[in-house]
Amino acid sequence: MDSRIECTLSRFADDTKLCGTVNTLEGRDAIQRDLDRIERWACANHMKFNKCKVLHMGQGNPKHNCRLGGEWIESSPEEKDLGVLIDEKLNMSLHCMLAAQKVNCILGCIKTSMASRSREVILPLCSCETPPGVLCPALGPPT
Repeated sequence: MDSRIECTLSRFADDTKLCGTVNTLEGRDAIQRDLDRIERWACANHMKFNKCKVLHMGQGNPKHNCRLGGEWIESSPEEKDLGVLIDEKLNMSLHCMLAAQKVNCILGCIKTSMASRSREVILPLCSCETPPGVLCPALGPPT
């Protein structure tokens, strides 16, 4: 797949990324040529890409449109990469906020469903559901 690719091609399991600098027309044309090469490779190998998105990064990005085959690739303000949600500024604050909401929801369920609030009962439940080093403020102090 990656023979004659001009831009950076990354693959992990079933995930493929093509990255390049497209602040000039030459850069835009290079990434489009690579997309065309990848599409030809996929057709020759009876494969198909799905869920293709463009994440434009950097200030002053001209946000050029790209095609894969005959279809325009949709632009996205943020994307998940290997389970981490990042945006066009490489900011992970949305990912952190969503993770905190999920943990707080789980802790709320533990709080409302457990009759005992003793340290022996609550602490193992918290440590199973929250990352190391995170306290369980939603539960209050153990008794």
